[in-house]
Amino acid sequence: MFFKKKSTPLLGIDISGSAIKLLELSESGGKYRIESYSVEPLPANSVVDKNIADADAVGEAIGRAVKKSGSRTKHGAAAVSGSAVITKIITMSAGLSDEDMESQIQLEADQYIPFPLEEVSMDFEVLGPTEGSEDQVDVLLAASRSENVDLRIAALEVGGLEAKVVDVEAFALENAVSMMARELFGGGEGQVIAVADVGSAATTFSVLENLKIVYSREQAFGGAQLTEDIQRRYGLSYEEAGLAKKQGGLPDNYEPEVLDPFKEAMSQQISRAQQFFFSSSSITQIDHIILAGGCASIAGIAGMIETAIGISTVIANPFTNMTLARRVPAQALSNDAPSLMVSCGLALRSFD
Repeated sequence: MFFKKKSTPLLGIDISGSAIKLLELSESGGKYRIESYSVEPLPANSVVDKNIADADAVGEAIGRAVKKSGSRTKHGAAAVSGSAVITKIITMSAGLSDEDMESQIQLEADQYIPFPLEEVSMDFEVLGPTEGSEDQVDVLLAASRSENVDLRIAALEVGGLEAKVVDVEAFALENAVSMMARELFGGGEGQVIAVADVGSAATTFSVLENLKIVYSREQAFGGAQLTEDIQRRYGLSYEEAGLAKKQGGLPDNYEPEVLDPFKEAMSQQISRAQQFFFSSSSITQIDHIILAGGCASIAGIAGMIETAIGISTVIANPFTNMTLARRVPAQALSNDAPSLMVSCGLALRSFD
């Protein structure tokens, strides 16, 4: 399921903690075009700690996102979070067919997966020859509890879509970063690129070496804390505070007394995440930081982080060199771009 090949157009459906993020791409002559996109808020507690708690509520939000986007595509790609997936690189004989590999992996999988195999969905992909061995290949095995996969398939079905791919968020992120690296970092080979994704409830700090994720760690810090600060400070409901955060209209003391301390805290969180990474890795230098998630849209935050950490920092925008279909609202897409890395990586699966 994770690596299923296909040629049909797919809607990339990122099911985050707070919203459904939908993206559809087309490709012609090596150039991509955004055909449709939308962001639809999720009901409270329908997704908890990246686990779907209410598949019907999530599915209904997916249906609203599809309607809002105007897309007629009926096939979707979703992803499970990294914490719900076990990945393992194993070596196998290079002469085996896909069928023989699958049989052998089924026989040996209990060595790698700490769950009963009847409760697990898994897939594999041949990465290439094993270094130093001509007759063996490295094979990436990915496995997750079937419940995690089935809930996403069910939610897409409620939303009127057929799940063609259930991917892993980390692999979708790799796809999007690889595309950005071609434009920004000379391809990204031989470089260490970190992605700090500051979402609503959590910050995920991922590090890619040669465009492959080698580290990922989640911290409990996100934009919800700023919303709660606004709520407390100005006596608003949580929903009113969220709208005010996005649309403006708060008193003059908002920036110096509420927003600036949050930006400082965000900068400290990313600096701390970097130090955690260095303490657990033999890698001693990061070449670039990509700032993603809803909080990446805060004015001036990239420069603040670059100054604090001393590493080139850019705001995530995987759409820089893409054209837009007429129905895609350019300004809204630009505002949401830092939050659409995973949905972009999923939509790119259309062209595998």
